[in-house]
Amino acid sequence: MRALLLAAALLLAGPVQAQFSVLPAPQVKGAPRASEATTDDDYKLDAARHLYSAYPQRIYKGVLPPFIYSVMVVQTEIDEQGQVRDVAVLRTPAADEVAPWVIAMVRRAGPYPAPAKMAGGARWVEIFLVDKGGKFQVDTLTEGQR
Repeated sequence: MRALLLAAALLLAGPVQAQFSVLPAPQVKGAPRASEATTDDDYKLDAARHLYSAYPQRIYKGVLPPFIYSVMVVQTEIDEQGQVRDVAVLRTPAADEVAPWVIAMVRRAGPYPAPAKMAGGARWVEIFLVDKGGKFQVDTLTEGQR
């Protein structure tokens, strides 16, 4: 019965929202190497690369189309060991189903590279560019947009 209710909910949600109802497990194994970054801006690149390595199947390959399904801005705080301390939404996405999906993705990708040269951990702001198929790029590593 539960499976039937879930299937009905997904049908009612439509094909686009269904893309964001399940998040694959991150593919990162073990703790990543420590970051050599000394500033939040430098750490942002390490964090973006880590996120891409955690979800290679969710990365949009190539140049993004002219119209993106959703754009979201997130601030993430990482402690000295690379664990996610906090994820805050700075710009809510137009598609409501994207926010919990991105937040879960960021959290589950931990631990991130430990900011070994940064007392108190690291904090970075990232723009997530999300297509309707559930693939994304982050602004730090984007391949651009048509």
